[in-house]
Amino acid sequence: MPTQARLAPRTVQSVVARMSALGAALPPGDGVAVFNGVYLSVTEEVGRRLTDGYFHDPSATQELDVRFAERYLAAVDAVTTGGRPPACWRPLFQLRRHPGVRPVQFALAGINAHIGHDLALALLDTCRARDLEPDALEDDFDRIGALLTGMEERIREELMPGPDLLDVADPLTHLVGSWSLEKARDAAWAAFRALWGLRGVPELAEEFAERVDATVGLVGRFLLTPLPSARRPADDATARP
Repeated sequence: MPTQARLAPRTVQSVVARMSALGAALPPGDGVAVFNGVYLSVTEEVGRRLTDGYFHDPSATQELDVRFAERYLAAVDAVTTGGRPPACWRPLFQLRRHPGVRPVQFALAGINAHIGHDLALALLDTCRARDLEPDALEDDFDRIGALLTGMEERIREELMPGPDLLDVADPLTHLVGSWSLEKARDAAWAAFRALWGLRGVPELAEEFAERVDATVGLVGRFLLTPLPSARRPADDATARP
């Protein structure tokens, strides 16, 4: 992607433009494309809600949303330029074309990386930039969480295969059911509060952030466990993120 396109976005609209361009450049079956499509739809919804009174502090929410998205886009750029993304993102980029991984696994692995690691750091960056205490962001953090819950429901409805997988013994049903967005959000908020408390001890804060990154990466690798029965036809749900 051209250098200009990789410049850090500063508004939700520029984030949407950047992710739209990324989605257009990726093949439909690519695991990153699956996550990007779902994330794009949520970002568009956040953009609409910024002007309708949904958020208590739209300006701070926009900054949080942009800083949050920048971390995902930075991981994309790192891979594009031959660099190394954070540990939380590596499983998705390494397995993005694996024929044994289903679209819903790609989507949840991306959400796991982004919520589990990037969200806490984006919250920290926003509080620092705006000289805010964590409590100032909590209400709108919860409102964003409601939008993310809708995203998770959409993923499970649109990317899970048909009713034959209602059997809890099915490997994919078991795998997808083992991860919870709500718990990931709670963990992200707790990690953010811990990092905020450690802001005066940078060495410990950095070590803590690295441990979170590594742990989230392990969860992502589990979510991307290849399933022998998985099939990836050309008209699979990956074409409809």
